[in-house]
Amino acid sequence: MTEGAINAFATSTVLVAVAEIGDKTQLLSFALAARYRDRMSIIWGILAATLVNHALAGTLGVLAARMMSPQLTAWIVGGSFIAFGIWALFPDRLDQGPRDMRGVFVTTLVAFFLAEMGDKTQFATIGLGAQFGMPVVVTLGTTLGMMLANVPAVLLGSRLAERFPLAAMRFVAAALFMATGSATLLLA
Repeated sequence: MTEGAINAFATSTVLVAVAEIGDKTQLLSFALAARYRDRMSIIWGILAATLVNHALAGTLGVLAARMMSPQLTAWIVGGSFIAFGIWALFPDRLDQGPRDMRGVFVTTLVAFFLAEMGDKTQFATIGLGAQFGMPVVVTLGTTLGMMLANVPAVLLGSRLAERFPLAAMRFVAAALFMATGSATLLLA
């Protein structure tokens, strides 16, 4: 592995692991863990959804870097962060759902993939793909970052959900999205 690839991998891993803290997909990990007992199906679902989503995002980043100006990209990302901050205020409903292993895996795969669409970590993956031009290395790094943030959320989810109400975490996540979007727009 070259020095550039190591840098791309390490940067992608650390950036996404930190960005995922308090993110809506991490909140989804907590909620899935609180709802379902099959932790391994949840973890495998998160891994599969992240690999597919981030592979698409990393490749899109490489293509976008060739077509858009950095200022336009910043405006799109900033506006999206603010919109997702507003969206984060409205909780998803996970009241009904499957009980078997396959159902939990598929539920997690679909829910996590959709939640990651337009998410800040997906945008980070697009940006990292654009920056490094190495979509496979970036995808592996961002996926590791997602797993570092979300596996503990799954394994400790029910305990943490008892101590930290999801409604409060949702408001914190919304505030972080809006602050990030505002900062992105101000710096554009």
